Amino acid sequence: MPVIEIEVPDIPRKNQLELPRDKSALLIVDMQNDFAHDRGALAGESARAIVPVIAGLLAKARAAGVKVIFTQDWHHPGDPEFALWGEHAKAGSWGAEIIGELSPRPEEIVLQKPRYDAFYGTPLDHLLRSWRTEHLVITGTVANICVLHTAGSAALRWYRVVIPEDAVAALTPFDQQSALRQVTFLYRGAVTTAAGIRFT
Repeated sequence: MPVIEIEVPDIPRKNQLELPRDKSALLIVDMQNDFAHDRGALAGESARAIVPVIAGLLAKARAAGVKVIFTQDWHHPGDPEFALWGEHAKAGSWGAEIIGELSPRPEEIVLQKPRYDAFYGTPLDHLLRSWRTEHLVITGTVANICVLHTAGSAALRWYRVVIPEDAVAALTPFDQQSALRQVTFLYRGAVTTAAGIRFT
């Protein structure tokens, strides 16, 4: 087969982004042992690498009083998704726990989700609306799977999506860039860095 070269379209990036603390929320997607710990069932080097970046952004959000939500991929025996990825993030297991470096505080929300999209089968939209959230900062793993599907669902509900690209992990560089392209082009979201986000 012939080799097809594809040029990645320009992805607009913002160096600095100011977000109102009382109308913003930070969503940390699936930073669980099975994905971000060396011994995890689907451990990825890129997911492990973003842990300190997310930790820094989390500290910034907490200091500003921004609402924080964690998601856990959460599967019961016989889940059809196991046929796609193998067994992972089994309900109540060590692998399903949020990685220790990002441990949620007691007052922070942790949502268990059955599929890629964090809005599917969870009260995420209800929580965000009750807080009058307008801007949703999405971090975590995997960029073109759970992060992208969640970003799409957020945008379709008219939340303004923000992706700090250094706080999102992907399986390949192509997957990372294609996810960012979708977020900016299709959903009109903003791409920046963790350091570029300022809660005001």
